[in-house]
Amino acid sequence: MGVTVDVHQVFQYPFEQVVACFLRKYPNPMDKNVISVKTVEEKKDESTGLIYRKRIAICQNVVPEILRKVSILKVPDVQLEEESWLSLQERNMAIRSHCLTWTQYASMREESVFRESVENPNWTEFIQRGRISITGAGFLNCILETFASTFLRHGAQKVMECGSPLSWCTD
Repeated sequence: MGVTVDVHQVFQYPFEQVVACFLRKYPNPMDKNVISVKTVEEKKDESTGLIYRKRIAICQNVVPEILRKVSILKVPDVQLEEESWLSLQERNMAIRSHCLTWTQYASMREESVFRESVENPNWTEFIQRGRISITGAGFLNCILETFASTFLRHGAQKVMECGSPLSWCTD
């Protein structure tokens, strides 16, 4: 089956400021689920100026304790891999992320784009699509997808409500 969440938001801040805040938004005291984020690869294509980054995020396992009685869900942390391609020249950044934990039971993929708004060049448009599908967990598939849907929608709602990417910045 699967669960999909779409987000579209325009931030009334310049692209460079929004992207800078996004890249340093975790960890922060406002979101205790993200424990750490480590850049494992970064390179710049000198001919195009494109900056590629690969980061690994360690997040708390937010699966409810009652569901963690199932051995496959009994892990303290969840690892996510994020890849991004930043073009300051074209004023856009594409991001792809996926879950490295539970790959034999779940697929979590997220694709995001930050780009200069067509409404105003000093604004930034954010578009995100996330999808989670659970397989191989038997009767728990539906229960876990329902939980995942709630969790994804809550995260998307936080982006929509924040109104300002400056709230992402921790310094």
